[in-house]
Parts: sequence; C-alpha cells; structure tokens
Amino acid sequence: MKTAMFWHVTDDGRVRCELCPHRCVLGEGGTGLCKVRTVHEGKLRAAGYGLVSSAALDPIEKKPLYHYHPGAGIFSIGGWGCNFACPFCQNWTISQQILERRGRHSPEAIVDRARSSDSMGIAYTYNEPLVGFEFVRDCAELAAADGLGNVLVTNGYIRSEPAADLLPLVNALNIDIKSMDESFYRNQCRAEPGPVLDFATRARSAGAHVEVTNLVIPGLNDDHRLIAKLAAWVSGNLGEGTPLHLSAYRPQYKMDRPATTTELLESAYEVCREHLKYVYLGNVVSAVGRDTHCPACGSLLVERRGYTTRIRGLNNGACSGCGEKIAGVFQMSD
Repeated sequence: MKTAMFWHVTDDGRVRCELCPHRCVLGEGGTGLCKVRTVHEGKLRAAGYGLVSSAALDPIEKKPLYHYHPGAGIFSIGGWGCNFACPFCQNWTISQQILERRGRHSPEAIVDRARSSDSMGIAYTYNEPLVGFEFVRDCAELAAADGLGNVLVTNGYIRSEPAADLLPLVNALNIDIKSMDESFYRNQCRAEPGPVLDFATRARSAGAHVEVTNLVIPGLNDDHRLIAKLAAWVSGNLGEGTPLHLSAYRPQYKMDRPATTTELLESAYEVCREHLKYVYLGNVVSAVGRDTHCPACGSLLVERRGYTTRIRGLNNGACSGCGEKIAGVFQMSD
C-alpha cells in the first residue's frame, strides 16, 4: 500500500492523520472514519489508492456543473469511502464500504482512458474524492501535464495544507454545502460546516471555477431562513455569479423521509434568486431553474432538456444579445 501524505506519529506512538478536520488518531491496524486510510507497520497508508468503484464518460452537467464547458463530456471516476456519515447518502453503496476485488488502477491508466474517451478532462466524483487524496493528486498532476482539466465533486472537508497542495491542479469544483446550520452537520454528517466554507473560499481564491450544491431535505434543512443564509453566504464569499444547484432528496440508505417536492424546490429557488444570478434545480422535472438566462436582458443562453444541452445565446462567454459577461468557463481559453 502506498504511504499516505499528511500525517505524523504522536507522542504515544500512534498515528494522527492530518488530511481532514477529523484528524483521526489510529493505532496499528486502525482505519480512519473515511475507511480508506489505515495504519500498517507504523505508517499511515492510502489503502484506497488506485481502487476505482465507477468510471464513465458523463455529461459535465451531471456533476453538476452548468457554467463550465456546457455540453462537454468528461471522463469520471469514483473510488470508495467518505469522511462523512450522512444517513441520507445518495451514493452510500460506494461511500460506506470498500470492495477491493474491483482491482487497482494506475494514474497513467486513468489519464490514458480519459484521453481515449475524447474527454476534456477527468472528474473525481461519485464517492468523496478527497479521502483518496494521493490518487487524485497523482492523476490530476498527470492530467494537467497532458492538457486535460481536473474537476472535483466534493464535500470540501479537508484541512488547509492538503487543500493548498491540490487546488493549483484543479480547474473546477462542485462543492456540496449541506446546510448553514452547525447542528445539521454535527447530527447528520458527523462534521462541522466551517472547514467546508473555508475550502470553498480557498478554491475560489485559487482561481478555480466553483459551483455549489445543496441537497434540500424536508424537515431537516429546508427552512427558508437557512436557504437564504446559504445563498447570501455564497453571494458574499464566492460571488453573486456563482451557480447554486438546489437538489431534491430521495429516500436512500438509512433515511426514509418523504422525497423533496418540486414545489419546495421552486419556492427555495425564489429565495435564492434574491441573492444569486444563477440558481438551478436538480433531481426534479421543472421549467424553473433549468436553463441559463442572461441576468441583464433575460435572453436564453443555454437550453437544457435532461442532460441534452444546447448553446443558444453565448458568444465568447458573453450574452449574444446585450454583451453581458456571464460568469463561468465556456471555452478552453476562458
């Protein structure tokens, strides 16, 4: 197993992981909350290195990223494990277990597959990619050298030093901000929101394109005051042009609450539009929050029907109608 980055031996001979804010302290044979970092022969090992649970050429909109090369395909890979313990996890079959029988892959093989897939880059997604930090970093470094983009779909739960190491290789991110309520993070995710918000601002400051997702769960984080607080925070810290995706929850894993209704998401959309130029709805069928319109003149810029995307009114990243610059990356030179 590959030796992990970001850890040290404690005074009592155990190992403290410094990758994420949990800072797990482990004895020989111990495994962190993420399930993929373990102590072997006194060293912290990246036990999930090269283990790929899923690989596919996806529409970039599936990440979801709506303002980053809309209509492009991106080679997407997932590993195993997560440093959250959300009972509503939509991908729990890969985030809450490890199946090593799928075999290991080298970073070179991943980059070769991305290149042969006619992909504009690699998306690290499906599970929580940051718990597989070393593999993601090695793949991203090779991909960047080969002219491919790197995309992270992440919960953003990482400490500042590893974040600073990885972000220069990352072109775009979708960061899942689950709530602005600290008790929600503690009770539902076994985490804290502060490091997530800090990572989001770091990513933006590093020059990466950032979009945000919020999974709206009835009775848990759907209060309009919390949703307004999230939209205001995104506007104030990441910019009012930052796309926010409000996604519908479906009963999964350990949670059987009723699914989010379209009406609930549409009302949350109106709340967020008070603060942000671009708000989208996911996991529902609705004419609201589907297409991209110019915030200045209202012209249709990008039309979406499912994952079918058509550019209607964009010219070099600006509205064809009025010339308004649209936040995002719409061509390789942007």
